Amino acid sequence: MLTGNALIEDINACRVGPGQCAFWWIGQHSFIVKLGQTILYIDPFLTPMDGRRVPPLLETKQITNAAAILGSHDHGDHIDREAWPSLAAATGSAPFIVPMLLRERVIKEIGLPANRVLGIDEGISLKIGEATITAIPAAHEFLDIDPATGQHPFLGFIIEANGFRLYHAGDTCLYEGMHAKLRQWKIDLAFLPINGRSAKQLKLNIIGNMTYQEAVDLAGSQQFGMTIPAHFEMFEPNREDPQRFVDYLTVKYPKLATQIPVHGQRTIVHKAS
Repeated sequence: MLTGNALIEDINACRVGPGQCAFWWIGQHSFIVKLGQTILYIDPFLTPMDGRRVPPLLETKQITNAAAILGSHDHGDHIDREAWPSLAAATGSAPFIVPMLLRERVIKEIGLPANRVLGIDEGISLKIGEATITAIPAAHEFLDIDPATGQHPFLGFIIEANGFRLYHAGDTCLYEGMHAKLRQWKIDLAFLPINGRSAKQLKLNIIGNMTYQEAVDLAGSQQFGMTIPAHFEMFEPNREDPQRFVDYLTVKYPKLATQIPVHGQRTIVHKAS
């Protein structure tokens, strides 16, 4: 497992050929992806806190290579409010991409410069370096929609660059219309949460996601090139065994690729044939 400057050096040194993507998992639903020369930090969770079972792999001051930082929704392990001001200082002019519904709140409450916070929602795409980032709604227990604007507080991201396409689901359950939305794209790599949900957790305000079985069936219905389970190891009340995801996918959809991610380890994925 690489951490700190060694991890940053590995990211910078990595050469990503056409039709390839490199990624590094840094815990929870936090991924660093590299497509061509474009490096994106998706939901980076960097703040030390009580209850974390995995300490941060990076300090914010070490992150100088980000083309953009993406935050799928306003929970601390996704939009890391404590870390973002110092992350903004370290990353120069790199934009922070957040749900459009939350943009003004992020600017006001976190104190980021307005010109560095970009809003995105369903039907909106942003060009960052070589990458095109498109939002897709997510249902974090519920498919919430703001009645005044029609905008979504929870999002996933479709990222296209270098002849490759990946899907970071954000925190989501399955919802009506999700499969049809995703079929607009042929996904080479998907990052899916598998921590599930329950009445006991929801009473404790632990908002849930897909079960590992639901995540397997989403991968199967969409025929993702490779599927990576995530969001299963960080907090004691919010855990799942990723081997159960891998075993079920392997038996039910044996032609589909998967693996359990390892913190701070580089993985290179080739475009699905």
